[in-house]
Amino acid sequence: MSEDTRGTSRIKGFADLFPPESDAFTRMEACGRDIFTRYGFAELRTPLLEFTGLFQRSIGAETDVVQKEMYTFQDRKGRSVTLRPEATAGVMRACIEAGLADGRGGPHRFFTMGPMFRYERPQKGRMRQFHQINCECLGTESPFADAELITMLWSFLSALGIADLTLKLNSLGCAQCRPAYMEALREYLAGVDETALCEDCRRRRESNPLRVLDCKQEGCRCVTEAAPRLLDHNCPECRAHFDTVLELLAKEGITPEIDHRLVRGLDYYCRTTFEVVSGNIGAQTAVAGGGRYDGLTAQLGGPDAPGVGFACGMERLALLLPPLGTPAPDFFIVAPDEAGRVQGFALAESLRRLGLSGELDYAGGSFKSLMRRAAKSGARYCCIIGPEEAAASLVTLRGMAGGEQESVPQAEAPARLAGLCADAPTTKNHNG
Repeated sequence: MSEDTRGTSRIKGFADLFPPESDAFTRMEACGRDIFTRYGFAELRTPLLEFTGLFQRSIGAETDVVQKEMYTFQDRKGRSVTLRPEATAGVMRACIEAGLADGRGGPHRFFTMGPMFRYERPQKGRMRQFHQINCECLGTESPFADAELITMLWSFLSALGIADLTLKLNSLGCAQCRPAYMEALREYLAGVDETALCEDCRRRRESNPLRVLDCKQEGCRCVTEAAPRLLDHNCPECRAHFDTVLELLAKEGITPEIDHRLVRGLDYYCRTTFEVVSGNIGAQTAVAGGGRYDGLTAQLGGPDAPGVGFACGMERLALLLPPLGTPAPDFFIVAPDEAGRVQGFALAESLRRLGLSGELDYAGGSFKSLMRRAAKSGARYCCIIGPEEAAASLVTLRGMAGGEQESVPQAEAPARLAGLCADAPTTKNHNG
């Protein structure tokens, strides 16, 4: 069946998020803002749409992202524009334009949250519109920045209650030592039977040999098992940088797994590179990853400034979040007739000004049906304003858990209910 293009169904790979799925995203964003600001990071919001050249220059023209996955089209002036497939390039572009990429007054620390777009086959934890949390530290080449960023990421994941994760770490070297490694890798790959490589890796072994190491095809992994290792080709400065990162992480009780295949998928990475993986979300095991990208700003036409950052895939994190009950509403106002609803409207606003949450049922109906809706709402207290209460300016407060109730003047009800709610259970399950 052909895909519906009339606008009456959503596009494949794009999701509508209702509660409780949307609650999980809100929870991740709130936790991120809390943790990241403790480390001196400030929120930056960048456009969803950028000129295509930004990603060709930063990610790399030979990467799968640029060649196969980007949503690219021409605008009405014939310019090639792309929906952002990742956040770092846009952050660097913004910092260059704002004059923050020269390192003065730095390091500059920013985090971003929002949707990214890649045309891939949708699967568990991977959508064509997906969401990321990104953190970038620009203007320092210190290994302390690498270790601090990884520690911050670990703190964020721990605060979310996500366990059974593995941190993988590698060093990609730098502009001085990596060329010799690339030559050694090309020489190694030239000596293997090309029929043992997948079609993509036969092309990559000359244009982008590092990506051969990252291939998930079993044949390619067997071929590269004996390939030269990046760490063995690190210059003394890169090795010292890497050893300092390891030492600082160890002091925080973080023990990474050294992964000699770990190269990440984007061309701008150098020195420290890392991923956090889980075995609990199917084939797509990485839930976060990043590394150092010294020279990226110069590659984009700005001053040469070092930087380090990471990205978390929010859809994949959501799959790992432990269950958490949603906050129960504090009140539900039952008013069978118009006079009671008028008074209930004013009462609801008074309660909300005190920080309580809840709703007034103004659909009407029998008292019995209204009480059923009150129970279904999951509210901790029901505020009943029937004809007798309305005539006497009273409200009956009923605890929905135990059934206890009392009648109080409407003027005193907000303060009384606030006191009761302070001692009542605060959560319910997602089914109410």
